[in-house]
Formats: sequence, C-alpha cells, structure tokens
Amino acid sequence: MILKQESFCNEPFEHMRLLDFFFKNRLLALILMGISVQISTAQIVVGANRTETYLPMLSEKSVAVVANATSVIFHQSGHTHLVDSLLSRGIQVKKIFTPEHGFRGEADAGALVESGIDPKTQLPLVSLYGSQKKPSLEHLEGVDILLFDIQDVGVRFYTYIATLQLVMEAAADASVPVIVLDRPNPNGNLVDGPVLQKENASFLGYNTIPLAYGMTIGEYALMLQGEGWIRSENSVDLTLISLSNYTRDMPYHLPIKPSPNLPNDHAIAWYPSLGLFEGTEINAGRGTPNPFERFGSPQLSAAVFDFEYTPVSVPGARYPKHLNTLCYGRDLSKVEAPDHVCLNPLIESYKAHDGAFFREDSFAKHSGRSELQGQIESGMSEEEIRASWRAELEAFKTIRSKYLRYP
Repeated sequence: MILKQESFCNEPFEHMRLLDFFFKNRLLALILMGISVQISTAQIVVGANRTETYLPMLSEKSVAVVANATSVIFHQSGHTHLVDSLLSRGIQVKKIFTPEHGFRGEADAGALVESGIDPKTQLPLVSLYGSQKKPSLEHLEGVDILLFDIQDVGVRFYTYIATLQLVMEAAADASVPVIVLDRPNPNGNLVDGPVLQKENASFLGYNTIPLAYGMTIGEYALMLQGEGWIRSENSVDLTLISLSNYTRDMPYHLPIKPSPNLPNDHAIAWYPSLGLFEGTEINAGRGTPNPFERFGSPQLSAAVFDFEYTPVSVPGARYPKHLNTLCYGRDLSKVEAPDHVCLNPLIESYKAHDGAFFREDSFAKHSGRSELQGQIESGMSEEEIRASWRAELEAFKTIRSKYLRYP
C-alpha cells in the first residue's frame, strides 16, 4: 500500500515533506493490503487459462499468435508462456507477431523491433513495431486463426491497443478470425483525461477515447468492432475469451511487468499522469530504478524541486532523456497515485522549467489535445483544464458502457 495523499494533485509540492513521516507508520497496512491483493489476484482466471474454451477452436488450424512476455498461462508452480503451452498441446502455431518491446519484452520504448526467429521455439517472429506495424496479406497467407494475448494497462498511448486495432484490421482484410484472450486492466476503474481529437491520431492513439479508458483489452476489442473503428472493407470475425471470477473493482497485481519501464503496480498507477511527460523535456524516471515513480530535469529549479537523480543507460532505457546528467525533480515512490489523471506535476514543472518545455508534435500526440499545451502555458489550473474535456469524457462513458463485460 502506498500512502494516500489526496492533496498532492490539488496542492503545491511542499506538502510532499509530510509524506515520509506518515508512510513510515503504515507498515501494518502495507502488509494487509499485500495479502488482499494476492487473494484477489488468485481468484481471477485470465482468458489464456481458459484453455477448455479456446483450444477446440484452434485444433487442426494454422495459428498465428500476437504475444509478448506477458502472454502466459498460470499454474500452481508458476507460469508457462502461451506459445510454449500451445505447442506442447499439439496446436499448429506457424508464426508469432511481436509488438513494441518485442516477444520477450526486452526492447527499449520506441526502439525498432526486428523480425527474426525465436531461439526457443524456432518459430518466425514478425515485428509489428518497426517499419511495418500492421500484418500484411502475405503475413496472413495460410493462417486460419489469429490469437491475441497481451497485457494492457488502460492508457491510450500505451501502444498495445494500437497493435490490437491494426491486427484486427489486417485480419478483416484477409478474412481471418481473431480470438482475444482477455486480461484485467490494472487501471480498470480509471476513466479520465483528455479525449483524443482526430487531428492528433497516431500510433499513440487512433480513436476518440480518453487518455485512461477503463476497459479490459477484450472490452476495447469489442468497442473497436461495435463502433465501426476497424478500417477495413470487411467486418472482423471476433471472439472474446473473457475473464472468470473478475469484477472491475478487484485489485489486480501484475505478476509480470507489462514492459521494461512499468516494473510494478505503483508505476502503472502513476503512468496515466506521468506518461504525459513523454511529450516534454522532463525525464519520467527512465534510466533509474523507479521509472514512472519520479520525474526531473536539469532545467528544473533546484530551489523548488529538491529531489536529485541521474538517469543512466540501463536495459529497457538505453538512451533516456538527460543521460548521465543530474536532474532535479520529485520522488513519488511513496505517494499513492491519484484516482484521476493528475496534471499538477506537469503544470508545476512547466512553471519551474528553464528553457523549452514541450516537444510540441509529440506532446499533442501523447495528450491527444491540441489546446492542452496552450492551456498550461496560459496558466490555467488543473480543475479549469479538466472542465474543458468533461463533456467529451461523459459522451465516451456512454459509448463505453455498451461494451463492458464485467460488473
């Protein structure tokens, strides 16, 4: 459990110094919450584990799998990768499509992922995060079924939902059915943030959804199909293998980190807010032991931001912003993430930053809103900015409600 400090996203940063004192006296609560999370996680059966439901659909079929390091089947002694399990059961897996970070989840964010051969299975790996992000008709030649299983975190610019959409479009083009194995969204109750404007559509977000959309990846697939967002002349033949024993309010501990720079539940919870720093000159903790649990820059005022750290080259973040340069910022590793998309770290950093702050094209694509940069530059408060997207957010919630499959 991380100390809850509601005022952090509503008050100046000087209140941060009170947090350490309270945090040190919450050890018992930490232990109890850890037990609660483990119990809740143990009750949930992910789609990949429901083999009795989908294996008959794969029997005697040529199967292509879209997967990464999170694509596992859980059992009492640990877990087995989905592809290894399918092969052991005689399923004819012909190729593996790999998203950002690659099949084994080791590539840096934004780094091109190369196609090749998986050393363990000797199956061909086809990269969907390089020069080509959508499977071609040639890639799907001879494929009877596409099986998609990737852990998402419920944030629009986390690129796995873009990969899902392109895979569904390619499958529709080639008349290949798609099976999505569902997994919980660790930010499943968070529906907030700026709603994407179409002029800012990119691989960081194709559709008019908010930054945090509060759906499992399976529910999102249903919305892509149901809202006609699949860009193909053909309809997509979609089957969802849903979760069992899951309700939306269950805490879910991710047993495998979904990408190199989201190493724990706390970083995942802060990601909807601190991920906006990706479109600025601020380092969001990449190149440190605490990505998305801290932020900083050499151009932030040391008088205002008294936490110091130096990003270095590490696996998963070989070239972080401000490599080998002392940064001033904030350590949020002991601060509970807010229950909304928090803009105050961004606003306060902008006010204290010396020199250019926004990477304009990148920030618009990350935020999805062309006017957000100007709102911050003009001195608008977080609440004023949040009010500007409220109507669109409510409209999205109405659309979203049609596709929710879990209470």
